[in-house]
Amino acid sequence: MPVLKAKGEAEALCAQLNSEGYVDACITADSDAFLFGAKCVVKCIRPNTKEPFECYCISDIEAGLGLKRKHLIAMSLLIGNDHDLNGVQGIGLDTALQFVQNFSEDEILNILHKIGNGDIPQYWGDIKSTEDAVSHSDESMPMVKSSHCSFCGHPGTKRAHFKFSCEYCINDNNEGCLKKPDGFKCNCSLCNKNRKEKEQKKHETWWIKVCSKIALETNFPNDEIVTMYLCENNGTFTATDGPSISWGSPMTEMLVDFLVYHQPWQPSYIRQKMLPMLSTIYLREMATNPVQTLLCGQYEFDSIRRVKIRYGHQSYVVKWKKAASAISGVKYTAPVDSDLHLEEFMEVDEPNDLLDESSNPQIHVDGDCWFLLTDENMKLVHSAFPKKVDHFLQENERRELKRKRTSSLRSEESNGKLESPKSKGVQLSITEFYRSAKVQSQEKSGADLAKDSNCQVDRISKENRRVSSPNLSKSARRRLLFN
Repeated sequence: MPVLKAKGEAEALCAQLNSEGYVDACITADSDAFLFGAKCVVKCIRPNTKEPFECYCISDIEAGLGLKRKHLIAMSLLIGNDHDLNGVQGIGLDTALQFVQNFSEDEILNILHKIGNGDIPQYWGDIKSTEDAVSHSDESMPMVKSSHCSFCGHPGTKRAHFKFSCEYCINDNNEGCLKKPDGFKCNCSLCNKNRKEKEQKKHETWWIKVCSKIALETNFPNDEIVTMYLCENNGTFTATDGPSISWGSPMTEMLVDFLVYHQPWQPSYIRQKMLPMLSTIYLREMATNPVQTLLCGQYEFDSIRRVKIRYGHQSYVVKWKKAASAISGVKYTAPVDSDLHLEEFMEVDEPNDLLDESSNPQIHVDGDCWFLLTDENMKLVHSAFPKKVDHFLQENERRELKRKRTSSLRSEESNGKLESPKSKGVQLSITEFYRSAKVQSQEKSGADLAKDSNCQVDRISKENRRVSSPNLSKSARRRLLFN
């Protein structure tokens, strides 16, 4: 891991590296990073949580508030910073924001120097040209007022608007003006001018108060603080050579020997903790230079086992197969201790909560083959082994289609076995209930009648055979036959 030494503030060097494109962002809770020139600041990062981290970009600040780097420096001088905690007395965040938004980035610091020297510039505000400005001579003159109708609120008198509508209230019937609504404001040229003069007077008063507070401060603005924030050389490296922040290959065996000597750790435990880092470095190298090499000199990329979710982030569980023989001179053993059972590292059934899964590499034994299981970044795996990822996605789609087809066949079979479309768990309405009960009772009574009739026919036939004697008359035999 590259280490750089800063001349002063650490945030200053981080901001310089960020602004010059050496790093993607600065991880710091100090907002001074933007003042030093940072482009992207990550306030606090917690990798082991589902909560998103706070990330701020100077481009978003500029788009939303119109503030650039020198604007933020001016605000820090007004409200206080790490090197001047007090700032200007009586000026808060809202006042400072409104003040700096009136000037461009190139002139804001010069304006603060002028005000600090007692030269208070005239406030122009939103006025676009000198013709729109109100001169001091006009301010001393009283505002011109004209009479307005109390009924419609427009210029003129109520008596004049009683019979005929004014030019602002023209209607189809021409029966007079319309009554003004609540909160009505006249938009005639004279009223607009008077409102503009009042707003201009209000802003000028505010401007004079703010500038007076700034002028009361001694040694404002502090040039040392401004120079420190605008410095572009905060590291020990030269501008031509640049910082040496290239990533190197870790000396794993040296680190193992060091930790074994200084800590009561087993070499297998150390390698187990180092393996996720080594596999990530391996995938990065394969993405940039796809050369057929082995992870740690012993394991080759076999397949993707499944998708894993940990702390709300998805990753691939990659299966590394141990090669037949190591191709490098350094031997790496499987990350398992001699005093630990193999079952502790083997994969078991899926847990109920995938967020509780461990991120440590696991060992999977399939016959005579040994496999390592690691969690890897999905984009990184796709960049290093795109064919493997495509094959895994295709297999998932095939299994999903097969599962849907099987479930549809099972549902059709279950529907065919049901006697009625109504499920037994569904409660019937009163009409459906009595209708179904009536049908069932009719079917039952019909079956009982058929059974009784069959029994009666059998009994009658027996009686008929028993009483079929020529000694009885025809009418007696009929009565016996039909009960």
